[in-house]
Amino acid sequence: MADHLHNNCQDLLGSLSEYIDGELPADLCHEIEKHLEGCENCRVVLNTTKRTIDLVQVPMEEEAVPEDVRERLFKRLQLDSYLHPKG
Repeated sequence: MADHLHNNCQDLLGSLSEYIDGELPADLCHEIEKHLEGCENCRVVLNTTKRTIDLVQVPMEEEAVPEDVRERLFKRLQLDSYLHPKG
C-alpha cells in the first residue's frame, strides 16, 4: 500500500506545475484533487509551490532579483518550465 501511495505522490508532483497553470485535463485534475484530500504532504508541497510562484511573479524592478538567483530558485523548486516556457 505504501508503494502505491508513493507512486501517486510522485505522479502528482510530476504534474504539479501543469496543475497549477490549469493545463491538465479535467479528469486528471479531479484525480489530483481527490489525492490532495487525503495527502497532507502533497497539500503542503502544492501550497508552498503556489506561494513561491506568487512571490516570484510579484511585479518588481528587474534588478531587485538578479537573473541567476531567479534561475537557481526555479531549478531548486523544479519549476524550469517557468524559466523557459514552451510556446
